[in-house]
Amino acid sequence: MTTTPPPGVWPTFRARDARGLMAFLVTAFGFEETVCHEQDGVVHHAELAWPPGGGVMLGSVRDDGKAITTGGFSCYVVVPDGQIEALAERARGAGAVISTELHVTDYGSTDFEARDPEGNTWYFGTYPGAHRAAS
Repeated sequence: MTTTPPPGVWPTFRARDARGLMAFLVTAFGFEETVCHEQDGVVHHAELAWPPGGGVMLGSVRDDGKAITTGGFSCYVVVPDGQIEALAERARGAGAVISTELHVTDYGSTDFEARDPEGNTWYFGTYPGAHRAAS
C-alpha cells in the first residue's frame, strides 16, 4: 500500500463564510475536510486534503490584527490523468464559476480555472510540475 506523504507547503487563506466555503470545496472540487477547530461560529483552523496529495488550510475572517483579505487567494491543483474533464463538470454542476474552460496549454497540460463563492481562483490541471532529481 502506498501512502501519500504529508504536504510540506500549505497554502492558507481566510473566508467570510469559512464553513460554507469548506462545504463548497468538498462538493465542487472533491477536497476532504480533515480538521476543523471552530468555536462560537468562528473557524480558527481547518484543513482540507486533496486526495491525490497536499491540501489547504483556512479559517474565518476575524479581527486579530492580521492584514488578510478575502477573495484574493489562488492555487494550482494537480489533477490525476484522466480525471480533469470529470472534475470540470463536477465543479460546474456544483455552481463553480468556470472562468477559463478546459484547454491544453503550450506545455501540454489540460487546465481549467474556476472561482469559488468567496472570489478565490482555483486552477486545476494535469501538469505535475517539473521532474526533480532524487536527492
